[in-house]
Amino acid sequence: MGLPLAQEASRSGLQVMGFDVSTRVVEGLNEGRSHVDDLSDADIAEMRAAGFRASADESDLDGADAIVICVPTPLSDDGGPDLGAVKAAVATVGRHLSAGMLVVLESTTYPGTTDEVVRPMLEEASGLVAGRDFHLAFSPERIDPGNPKFGMRNTPKVVGGQTPECTERAAAFYRRFVDTVVEAKGTREAETAKLLENTYRHVNIALVNEMARFCHELGIDLWDVIRLAKTKPFGFQAFYPGPGVGGHCIPIDPNYLSHNVRVRLGYPFRFVELAQEINATMPAYVVQRIQNILNLDGKAVNGSTVLLLGVTYKPDIADQRESPAVPLAKRLISLGANVVFHDPKVPSWKVDDTVLDCEPDLDAALASADLAVVLQPHAEYDGHLIAKTAKRVFDTRGITPLGDGVEHM
Repeated sequence: MGLPLAQEASRSGLQVMGFDVSTRVVEGLNEGRSHVDDLSDADIAEMRAAGFRASADESDLDGADAIVICVPTPLSDDGGPDLGAVKAAVATVGRHLSAGMLVVLESTTYPGTTDEVVRPMLEEASGLVAGRDFHLAFSPERIDPGNPKFGMRNTPKVVGGQTPECTERAAAFYRRFVDTVVEAKGTREAETAKLLENTYRHVNIALVNEMARFCHELGIDLWDVIRLAKTKPFGFQAFYPGPGVGGHCIPIDPNYLSHNVRVRLGYPFRFVELAQEINATMPAYVVQRIQNILNLDGKAVNGSTVLLLGVTYKPDIADQRESPAVPLAKRLISLGANVVFHDPKVPSWKVDDTVLDCEPDLDAALASADLAVVLQPHAEYDGHLIAKTAKRVFDTRGITPLGDGVEHM
């Protein structure tokens, strides 16, 4: 999420430096190589021509007018947010904090992190006071990898400061390269807004995944149901079933809120926990459907070749973080299936300690597999060709035409 921000800031005329503890990332950027899906090497060349550079030397942070922290916040073993990367980044910033500087946290986290974790660390390290000597704010990242319509500039930016003056300073900074900036009441409201956005998606995906199960049992075409429901011009937004949820947001962020509610208030956030339970069991449900489909041909999972189409966490990107394809493949392998895969974005794929190579010839792989399972609707996939070439198809994404040998979720 840091690189798209750096790109737009560079385009606006700001002098931008990207700091990272990974020398691989730093060296790659300085040599003109992108490490994210949404930016090409040509984009990096454009940034470098505008003065962008990357550094692994924290002394380069000295004298910055603004520092934006964009580090990952995975789940810890107890189900809460792991703030290890945030704390490490804040400690680094604290050693180079100076009067008048703006510090913004963009990493998704639980409400109160900016005020209760980031602020005390910065103040202790620097001897400066937030809201008086330096400006502190939270602005949740809203990058949607692979989205051709909405990027950093045209996605509204929520900003909440430690004080109203901090909000004003942070909003002025983002207005340099974001079309619309929305000011929050404070840091907690901005932090919670991001969690609400992703919890909304998480819960609605779980709803449609559960509907997929009983619609199948009742002989109802859920894809047609959704097509009909979305003709309503108000009060409905279409969500679609799939083999589970993945990525760095939807399977993780709602748990920050659920964990925070349990720890602080002592009761569960039942919507989130139920959604997590439903979405987490989808890979097992898909495997069950695979077993049933193979049984139609008198075949056991054991010894059958199952071709997985698309192993990333969303279409048309290479990111595999938290992809439901992994637990699905592990379950199939444990049942004795010969699992092979094809993904135009992934040359090789690791499932536990096993590394699988992408099938080089999609047509041949479709023709030889006992069952092809569509997990991601990459633009490169022709649903009609898949249905025509494969012996049998289980399509969890609805891109193939229904007919003999084809089942949908």
